[in-house]
Amino acid sequence: MDHIVTSNPYFGVFVLFVITFGAFIGTTVIARLASRALAAKDSEKIKLSVYECGPEVTKQPNRVSPQFYLFALLFLLFDVEIVFMFPWAVDFKVLGWFGFAEMIMFIVLLAIGFVYAWKKGALEWHNIK
Repeated sequence: MDHIVTSNPYFGVFVLFVITFGAFIGTTVIARLASRALAAKDSEKIKLSVYECGPEVTKQPNRVSPQFYLFALLFLLFDVEIVFMFPWAVDFKVLGWFGFAEMIMFIVLLAIGFVYAWKKGALEWHNIK
């Protein structure tokens, strides 16, 4: 007699998910235990010394401009635009005029955002001094 749980078509996927999750946890635990057991416990002063008479290491302040982050966010924005446009182009005939109007509105909104970012100087590359 078939049980209702094992006759489900997704039962095999669930079993593989559970096995994979268990293998991931087991591998992580084994790797952590092995690294702690095999790691050298002593720290030598020679390892911490300056190599080849180099300069002393000094901590420098973080001088990364927020411009890098803004530029990356704009890249992601327009990358996501392409992700949405590809399936639309594939189903263009099925979507018809309604789909065309929706994509035109989407492109207009993205163009407004692009012009706004351009006017605010987000696409200008400034040197860090």
